[in-house]
Amino acid sequence: MIGYVTFGTNNFSKAAEFYDALLGDMGAKRTMNFETFIVWGTSPSAPALSICKPYNGEPATVGNGVMVALFVDSTEKVDSLYAKAMSLGATDEGKPGLRGGNFYAAYFRDLDGNKLNLFTLTK
Repeated sequence: MIGYVTFGTNNFSKAAEFYDALLGDMGAKRTMNFETFIVWGTSPSAPALSICKPYNGEPATVGNGVMVALFVDSTEKVDSLYAKAMSLGATDEGKPGLRGGNFYAAYFRDLDGNKLNLFTLTK
């Protein structure tokens, strides 16, 4: 159902480097690349993530209570991507681990303060 999610950024080049490195480890690549807008995805029909300079020219701000969850295929991938995000300058919002039942997740904020979740379902 989700087509894509966009985060505004106040440092376009740093955000682009962050997501190139992080999403590249998920098999995603840039599918659209403009001066003020970049989209990463794994295929044209799969959900995508993008960054942009806000259209109105105002500073980008973080949505309170907004979070993007990215599904991966293993707990090891959650762990490695979380570690990668931390090494790229992300801020911890919840280390990897079980969050009840078979929901294994990790939470972090990107360089602009946007909250993301990496998760998988265990057996």
